[in-house]
Amino acid sequence: MRLALLREVVLLALDSLRTNMLRSALTILGVVIGIMAIVGMTSLIRGFDESLRDSIRQLGPNTIFVAKFSGVSLAAGNDFAELLRRPNLTVDDAAAIEKLAPSAGLVDIWLGAGGPPTQTRVFYRSDRTKLLGVLGATEHFASINFLDLQAGRFFTEGEVSRRRNVVVLGQTPFQALFGERGIDPVGKRVRIGPAQYTVVGVVGERPSAGGFDLGQDDFVVIPETTYRKQFGIQMFSRGGGTHQSVLLAVAPRVDGARQALLTEVEEIMRIRHGLTLDEPNDFDLVTQDAALDVWEQVSQATLLALIAISSIALMVGGIGVMAIMTISVTERTREIGLRKALGARRREILFQFLAEAVVLTSLGGILGIALGSAIGIVISLTTGFPVSLPWWSFALGLGFSAAVGIFFGMVPAFRAARLDPIEALRHE
Repeated sequence: MRLALLREVVLLALDSLRTNMLRSALTILGVVIGIMAIVGMTSLIRGFDESLRDSIRQLGPNTIFVAKFSGVSLAAGNDFAELLRRPNLTVDDAAAIEKLAPSAGLVDIWLGAGGPPTQTRVFYRSDRTKLLGVLGATEHFASINFLDLQAGRFFTEGEVSRRRNVVVLGQTPFQALFGERGIDPVGKRVRIGPAQYTVVGVVGERPSAGGFDLGQDDFVVIPETTYRKQFGIQMFSRGGGTHQSVLLAVAPRVDGARQALLTEVEEIMRIRHGLTLDEPNDFDLVTQDAALDVWEQVSQATLLALIAISSIALMVGGIGVMAIMTISVTERTREIGLRKALGARRREILFQFLAEAVVLTSLGGILGIALGSAIGIVISLTTGFPVSLPWWSFALGLGFSAAVGIFFGMVPAFRAARLDPIEALRHE
């Protein structure tokens, strides 16, 4: 019985839509725009989210980064000026961790990565690159970063200790100097600043968030000892002080020992910085989980802002639905009176008009979902931007549209249910 009534109500609602096509289209326009925005932007945000997470995972699940400050501190709301006043990390800190942390396996030093990067051009004969970042690191750089070498090898411990002028190219300098001409770069001599370097390897393409060129391949890597010989430890003036650009990366000896290593590194750094028990850390310990947590906060805030903005369009659409349903009640007053005279109860009239409002807004939701999905797919096909269309975004869109119909259809439905049958039959 209830299924038959529901089927009849839905058919009546669809018939009402067909009868007033233009009015119905204008009524649900706000709902369509709101749901289209939710689904379309969700597909792009989710696609970017998955791409960025893949990039963060390249750091390795067990790698610990020790930095003067990072996005973790900024996300926690720490004052930037206070962060700048933190003590510098030094090469000696890396030596202390390597010596005193039993769980430490690989300890890498990154120069030119903890502050404004050292940038210069790389030259090969008459060709040159754009400005690139120059990083100084140990022989563990590729292992810590899980880098794939496209050609050649990484520099060795001996080359680091002897300050050899050897370089590993990122994809950008490789393509600019050798790739476009099909030249094997290994063994060739390039110039970085005034110094000549021998190319020993080429790093493969690195993943980037959203598939964009964010400069993730715009770098060359040289031994950290050679870096200090040519550039010194990157010095820059900020707020009247002089700071060093040193970032440390530490990996545990075995999988599963990250927490123990984290505790050991924190203890060593606190002792070296002379911190008391009640003083907070004046350095950052960054892990893959911490980086993902920061991005989780950003993505959730973005999604909530999107929903809030889209809700405005849904509210406008809901007000339109309420207005049209009120007009519909007025136009069908005699029909309501006749139904009541034939035995229809208040709740059946209420259910009929609520169902019509829900069908109206749900149709708008379906159109919004289709258009939002189409926008996401078109953007992906034309720009290569990754998209993700999870089932819950469709359910969310349809649920929002149905909720708009119930909420804004309630007033006209109650009005219809409370009509006096005798007065309704007299209505002209």
